[in-house]
Amino acid sequence: MKWILGTLALLAVGLVLKLSLLVYAMYVLLGVLLLTRFFTRTWTEKITASRQVTGEIFEMGETCEVAVEIENRGPLAIPWLILEDSLPSEALISQRIKVEGGRLMLTRLARGETESLKYQVTFRQRGYYQLGPLLLETGDVFGLHRRFRIAGEPHFALVLPKVLPLQGYNLASRRPMGEIRVVHRLFEDPTRLAGVRPYQQGDSLNRIHWRATARTGELHSRIFETSRIAGATFLLDFHAQSFQGSSGAVSAELAIVTVASLANAVFLMGQQIGLISNGRDAADRIREEGWHAEFISRSAAHQRATEPLANDRLRPVQVETGKGGEKMKQLLETLARLEHTDGLDFSEMLTAIISKVSRDATVIPVLRQVTPAIAIALGELVRRGFLVTAVVVAFDQESVPDWAQPPEWAALLLAHGIDFRMVNSEEAVMNLCAEALVR
Repeated sequence: MKWILGTLALLAVGLVLKLSLLVYAMYVLLGVLLLTRFFTRTWTEKITASRQVTGEIFEMGETCEVAVEIENRGPLAIPWLILEDSLPSEALISQRIKVEGGRLMLTRLARGETESLKYQVTFRQRGYYQLGPLLLETGDVFGLHRRFRIAGEPHFALVLPKVLPLQGYNLASRRPMGEIRVVHRLFEDPTRLAGVRPYQQGDSLNRIHWRATARTGELHSRIFETSRIAGATFLLDFHAQSFQGSSGAVSAELAIVTVASLANAVFLMGQQIGLISNGRDAADRIREEGWHAEFISRSAAHQRATEPLANDRLRPVQVETGKGGEKMKQLLETLARLEHTDGLDFSEMLTAIISKVSRDATVIPVLRQVTPAIAIALGELVRRGFLVTAVVVAFDQESVPDWAQPPEWAALLLAHGIDFRMVNSEEAVMNLCAEALVR
């Protein structure tokens, strides 16, 4: 547009001053500008792209093959074309993914000709990765016009978190993590008969065991087993401020591994599992922002990398507590997509979801830091009758602190009567079953 405006201005000057040579040159330049503008628009609109990716769900360390085919369906040849397939800039900078092969190409496409981009992506960490879209850049041979276009919808790869085997875990045992502590005996399970006892005044008629009554000649009542607390609901603090500092990123991944490993152990016991977190689901972010926002042009991609958008989600991510393989799959996929948020902190999240926390499962908060507000909120859960065992991710602390002078976070939890464990490495996570969490 600047070229056209400048040409028109010079043309007007030539006409006013009657400079025939300048007028002729500006007419020629204006014609060239209009033709090249038309050609570049036609070239970009007639290009199609299709993407082939080997899989949608991956384990850490697996490699994904990506192939993008570009075809020129226009009537004209394209003298030059830059092809670049988009990948998350943050993941590349932090080396969460490794790329091999060419995802950037300079080529020429004749009419009806096709070209292919082929590369491999190795996923080093869990996450929800956007592969694509394809950025097309072309222009005229004089460099007067350049045009960008997005082609081909992206593919989304889900990389599941690492699940560690817990030491001492015995599949042959009915209680491989220890006996489950019976905390609430207020309810009985009428489907599980525990025995028979003599009739007591006040027993309802539906409790009377008529066969024992007929055999003994005296009224007898049934005894039912009490309902028990079994399973775990994990409360994961994933607020951005909780994971600041040089070890923040490592601690965040260790927290994810801790939840995934413990949830898997509880699931293998046939017990219920659930998850509540103040993080943000990456799939929700993409639905709100749209995938075009990641990679519109090189300058836009650079600005997006240096000035990330605010992430102030105010609705917790939740996987309702329940049993079954589908529930475990849902929990792992949710952990894979979880991102930091600047919205609800942990204590605010507890206030928002306390009515949704299952009372028939152990509550296991997984925290990196324990503030007075968090300790008070967890203490309120204990006072309401929940069984709470906290897991503190202390990556930068010794595996065995000096309990004669406990750390500040431990003193806060002890002051509110909250049982806790500490992990500072994957090895510590594997040894968590040495002492039962679900009790």
